[in-house]
Amino acid sequence: MDDIGSLEVRWIQELQLKNELKGAARTDYKSLTLSEGGPYLGCCSSFPDYTITVWNWENAEPLCTQPQAGQDVISLVFNPLNWLQLCALGTTTLTVWNIEKSDSFHVLKPSVIELPAKDGSFVERLVPPSHTVSDKLPYFGLEMPPTAISGLKGNKAESIVTKLCTKARVTPTAICWTATSELYIGCEESFLLLVDPDSLSASVLFNPTTADATPELNMNGLIAVGKESVVHCVQIKGSQIDITHTWQLEGPVTTVMYSPDHEILLLSSNTGQIYVLNPNESDNFVKVLDVLCGNFVAAHLSHTGKNICVSVRDSGELQLWSADGTVLGSLSLQTEVTSMACCPIAHYAAVGTASGNVLFIDLNMEHQPRLVHQVHLYLTPVDHLVFDQEGHYLLTTASDSHIYVLDAKPSNRFSVIGYTVVPGPILSLSTQCVRDCEQVKVLALCNGQELTVFSLPAKNLAGPDCVDRHGCLSAHILKVSRYEVPHPLDSCVLGVSEVFANCREKKTLQRFQLPQDTESLSSQQVVQLEPEQEVGGHPLGPASLALSPHQLWLASVGRDGLLRIRETANMEQCLELQSHSRRLGGVQSVSFSADSQTLLTAGFRDGSLLCTDLRFKGVDADKVNRAAQYSQSLDNFLKNIFRTENRILINMPELGEGFVVVDALDVTEQDESYSSLLSAPPSHPTWLESRREAFIKDDNEQYSEAKSNMKKTFKELRDNIQEMMRENENLPDLERLPQKEFNLFTEEQKRLGAMVEQEVKRVRNEVEWEILANCYLRDVLKRECWDSMKVKGKAIKAFYSEHEVKNYPLRERTEKEVEDLLRVENIRKLEKAACTQSSLKKSSDTTSPKEGEPGKESLEAETPVVTGSFSAHLGYSNPYIYDQFCLQTTEQRINQIILLQDVIYRIKTAFNTDFEAVHRQKVQELNRLKDRNTNIRDITLELDLKDTLWEPSLTSSERPEGLLTVDDSEIKAERYLTPEQKKEKEKKKLEEQKRLAAKDDNDKDRALDDMMEGVLEVKKEDLLKIEIPPPEFVLTKPEIQWNEEEKKVYKDYEKKTKELNEEKEKYKKSLETEMKKLQASNKEATERFDETLTKLFEKKVKCEMAIYQEELKNTYLVYSVLIEDEMRNRELELKLKLEKTLAYKDELGEEVKRHEEDVELFQETYESVVAEDKVLDKEFSKEFFDVPNHVVDLLYKLFKRRPRVQKMRTETDNNLSLFKEQRLCGSMAPDALGKMLKAMEELDAPENTPEAVSQPVWERFCLVRNTKVKSEHKVKVKAFTFAEMQAFLHKRRDEVHATQQEIKNLSEGLESLHEEKNRSLTDIMVQVLLKQGQVEVYTTELTPDYTDCVHLHRTVVEDLNRTIRTLGDQKIASMVECKDFRKGIIRQQWEHRMLTMQIEDFNNKARDAQMLRLSEEQQDYLNKTDHGSRVSHQVHILEKTVAFQEKTHRQSVQHRIKKIEQLKRQAAMKAEKNTTVEEKLPNMQVTMAETSHIYGGLASEANLAAREQKRYQEIVQRKNLEEFARAQGEELAFLWAEVERLRMKSFPSLDQLKHN
Repeated sequence: MDDIGSLEVRWIQELQLKNELKGAARTDYKSLTLSEGGPYLGCCSSFPDYTITVWNWENAEPLCTQPQAGQDVISLVFNPLNWLQLCALGTTTLTVWNIEKSDSFHVLKPSVIELPAKDGSFVERLVPPSHTVSDKLPYFGLEMPPTAISGLKGNKAESIVTKLCTKARVTPTAICWTATSELYIGCEESFLLLVDPDSLSASVLFNPTTADATPELNMNGLIAVGKESVVHCVQIKGSQIDITHTWQLEGPVTTVMYSPDHEILLLSSNTGQIYVLNPNESDNFVKVLDVLCGNFVAAHLSHTGKNICVSVRDSGELQLWSADGTVLGSLSLQTEVTSMACCPIAHYAAVGTASGNVLFIDLNMEHQPRLVHQVHLYLTPVDHLVFDQEGHYLLTTASDSHIYVLDAKPSNRFSVIGYTVVPGPILSLSTQCVRDCEQVKVLALCNGQELTVFSLPAKNLAGPDCVDRHGCLSAHILKVSRYEVPHPLDSCVLGVSEVFANCREKKTLQRFQLPQDTESLSSQQVVQLEPEQEVGGHPLGPASLALSPHQLWLASVGRDGLLRIRETANMEQCLELQSHSRRLGGVQSVSFSADSQTLLTAGFRDGSLLCTDLRFKGVDADKVNRAAQYSQSLDNFLKNIFRTENRILINMPELGEGFVVVDALDVTEQDESYSSLLSAPPSHPTWLESRREAFIKDDNEQYSEAKSNMKKTFKELRDNIQEMMRENENLPDLERLPQKEFNLFTEEQKRLGAMVEQEVKRVRNEVEWEILANCYLRDVLKRECWDSMKVKGKAIKAFYSEHEVKNYPLRERTEKEVEDLLRVENIRKLEKAACTQSSLKKSSDTTSPKEGEPGKESLEAETPVVTGSFSAHLGYSNPYIYDQFCLQTTEQRINQIILLQDVIYRIKTAFNTDFEAVHRQKVQELNRLKDRNTNIRDITLELDLKDTLWEPSLTSSERPEGLLTVDDSEIKAERYLTPEQKKEKEKKKLEEQKRLAAKDDNDKDRALDDMMEGVLEVKKEDLLKIEIPPPEFVLTKPEIQWNEEEKKVYKDYEKKTKELNEEKEKYKKSLETEMKKLQASNKEATERFDETLTKLFEKKVKCEMAIYQEELKNTYLVYSVLIEDEMRNRELELKLKLEKTLAYKDELGEEVKRHEEDVELFQETYESVVAEDKVLDKEFSKEFFDVPNHVVDLLYKLFKRRPRVQKMRTETDNNLSLFKEQRLCGSMAPDALGKMLKAMEELDAPENTPEAVSQPVWERFCLVRNTKVKSEHKVKVKAFTFAEMQAFLHKRRDEVHATQQEIKNLSEGLESLHEEKNRSLTDIMVQVLLKQGQVEVYTTELTPDYTDCVHLHRTVVEDLNRTIRTLGDQKIASMVECKDFRKGIIRQQWEHRMLTMQIEDFNNKARDAQMLRLSEEQQDYLNKTDHGSRVSHQVHILEKTVAFQEKTHRQSVQHRIKKIEQLKRQAAMKAEKNTTVEEKLPNMQVTMAETSHIYGGLASEANLAAREQKRYQEIVQRKNLEEFARAQGEELAFLWAEVERLRMKSFPSLDQLKHN
């Protein structure tokens, strides 16, 4: 199978091509299967057609095709007993395709197997409900299928809905046909199923322990293979399941199959093992093949000239291949490999591993490669390994941007010379050896757009001045140049002063020219490069490039599997070869041979190598020879080096398992620094780490004494400074030194400070970004949930309870909502106006007593019972709301929904208005309460009471805007101040101190405070603080020593004290009374507010009730609209199905008609063949008219005798399997006639001749009998084909009947759906409010209470009920009559409107026809009737024009011929003159030389100065002219660009349109 959709059928023994099947697949095939019952092949193509095709591979003829049938197909398997059954295993489905045939016509018919759910249960298919008209409409409307509910349409709608609405099913992974034409199905969920393809039923057999079972039928049972490398033999008898045998294999098995004779079982794995089991000989599996497998990482052709290929796989298997594809030898490295390169100066390969090691493999012993050296360079995988062309160096790279340079010579033990670091990860690495200047140039592609080029000297790179002590290569050695390209690249190669690269974005190959003069460029300067040439590249990237050794050919490969070869001088043309499969990832790597005549490519995932010899046809032989010459010259140049280095390489010892060689002291000697065989242990350092450790160790040993002395000196110095600092702290202020004077390391302190500042800045930036993100999130939340709200959500809490009332948060109405509301209100105004007009017309025909009835009815219609809600009772209804009983159309219901939403909005808005009033009242009450509490607090302070005040406040739910702001009191952390803020704070503090100091110096204020405590009058509040001081003698004298005056004074003192105490008591009582009044006022106000809040809550309950009622009506309306939409979707779905079914019925009818004709024709042929066969019987006696009758009778008996072919099998055939015994089910044996004729040859033998029959008669008899046998076989074949065609025709007729029945069902479904739809529009659901509080008499108690009951006679109630029923029936009959009459009126109005519109359309068409403007040419064409003469006249004019142009062309040609002859004559004359001048030229040159010599000798200084001045003038003039020409060129380029821009603007290019 190739990549363009064709299939090749070959014989297994010789691989000889039998047939090529040209299919219509656009890409490739994803599944193939061969039938064991005949020459039949089943295939399934991949994207985009996904076609299942059955071929007859002998005739290369497709039998039947089914497009778009294999989108999820994984594998196809023919039924070995019946090739007319083909099982298709999908990712989630299982389909059995039945091949139905009629003579040479074949057709595929699918049968989908319903798989069980993942829990083992069987899921019922979704069956659309039938739409039969019932007496009662369901409460929740009609039941619709999911397709109508989802609104999906098309072919995939039902499958999508089925997947979404049903349980997840098991995932089939393997299939196997049984001897009874049933199917065993292995599932990913560990189920084993048994499927009957005829009844399409599946049953669960068992749940094995191994998932992903791959079953294969055996005579002894079922073979099942699982992921755990275990093979089971399962015996199934009915529902009894037994595991009879179990085998344990080395690895997981992916494929199981039997041999054609069904005696040997074959198992294969994706790791390269093949096992065989012969149950007749042994019960154990035998490994017959164990090949290396895995994807190739790299492959190179050896430089030894032996035409040997070296490859390495990702698993670590290194192999050597010969030119004919034979494996010469291999070496298992037991580690993951990432890269490889072959050395040109010795027969070895360098291999990079995932652990960062570079392994050196000796390839001299081709059958047994050896590992001779290893070096650990990286902690990450080695990405690239590159040798230069002359084998001086080996360069390695990894993801850490380090490029190591190693000596490639085995004589130097592959020593690591040094390393360099490039900016960014390296995507590509290439080298170019310049032999003339003895340099090796290296190109590294970094970050996709940066090219780093540095050069290395080919010799003397190991000197001490080339690398520093850490191993880094010196800058003066490298000579680095940096370039940048405009677009990202994914690979590049370095040529001679040029770079070839593959552009990742543009999918092109580009060539860049490197500047010649790079001496003036610094290593940090980046040069911009533009592509010199750009051609189309590989459509599937990334692509890899390789340059031939002689630098003239460029090879490119990509993931598309294409190999393209171009000339570097001209990249436009290329040779192209499809080397590997695009489906398996394309090409991994490409490399040239030393002579540039052979290319080696490695596939990405196909595990194959392709060696391509270049044979150039039509190419200059010099270019091909140049490659061979270059190869020969390089071989001659490297011959001695190769011989010397290879001898040293052969003598190097092989590294054994776990062998480690590490130089512990001197790591500068690289020949001693290689590590273990496989991968270095985690503790083993890399080469760079070892070098740094050795460097530190050497420094420590060399400067250990100096370091100890310095530490001691530093300690003494630190002690002295600390002593000086302690002495400095005890000195006076004038003598004390600042702290910074003792800092000896100012620069180090600054460095540490800068480091700390940088870290602080980093942390501050992170915090700022986090704050910014939180601020953005805050703004988004605030904008969406707060700013967008017209009415913010808040609550009001009661003072003395947990009662809380919330408002209705409302958003601003959108413009669309307002427009819809206005539109609906305008519609309702028009409808009401029309209704009023019609009612006025009707009222003129009625009498005056009946005028009051409509008003009464309107009043009754507005009651809550009829409207279905209390919104109108509350005063919030919309005057344009429809009556519930008038909602007949969908438009009315949608309008009603909009109006109900407006009613809900009005209710919420009105309640929010009352809520805001109550909220403002609470705020006012809190302010008053705060003022009263202030007075109470002053009184308590004056009375010296310790009572706690009740101070309520607004909560966060009552003041939600407070949640959006943060007070300083909420922040517990200390505020961070910048230096500027600190200075500002200190400044304000100083100003405040100055202000307070100035205030303290005020004499008046200080005197007022000293005398009257800062006030000018004594307040009454200070009365309780007043105390009358006792007389002085009371404290100094006892009462006995008092005189009269003193006693009198003491009495006055007591009187004043008593009066003062009485005043204090009065004042205190007045304060207590005032405080009680304030507290009573607080309680009264808060209780009054709680009552107001209770009333608001009651109103909220009523509003909630009304809102819920309106929302319930709204929900009913929305649901009814949805049901109608679902009905519409269902109607469209049924119509679409009906159209498809009708079209399918027409196709079936044509097909049945065609097959009936074919059957009739074939029947005639069959009858003629039967008649011919009967004629042979009748003509038998006539054939032997010259033979006696008794002999004729004997011959006739022999004529009817037939051999028994089924008993002529050999003894070995008795062991054939059940499959062989029933192989020909579904068709006749293709070799039946041959077997019969072979058996007849034994009967025709001469020894079987009867005695009475002569030999000539016997021979004639044998011919007649053979003719009869062939005729009988022909009759059998025709009879079998005729029966087959009749069966096929019968199936098609059954399909026609089934299609007719389906059409009938769909038509009935559509009709019933229409009836249900009309009924749902008329039988609407209304909402009725029932009056609450009615009392009924319950008889559940033993003694019912009849005190409030009214006793009536039974006949009264029955008569009343009978009257009510009669009137109700009459009213209903009149309503039905009115409804039918109204329907007729509406129908007539609709027809009238339709006819009016048709008239308007016809008038518009007539007007358009009259106003149609015609050009003069069109009018002329229409007016003239003789169009033939007009056309002939135009043809005559064109013939004259053509004749004139031909005549002019001939004259121009004659003129050009004469001019050419004249120019030839002038050229001959010029040639004669040139010959004469050339003859005189030697003498003239001698004369000129003599004259110049004389003139030069006689020239004076004046002439020389004049000549120099003249030369100077010429130079100046030339410079001016060049500047003028450059300016003119720039102006001309600008004008050309402007012209091009204007041209593109006026006339756009089709190529650019296509490109855009």
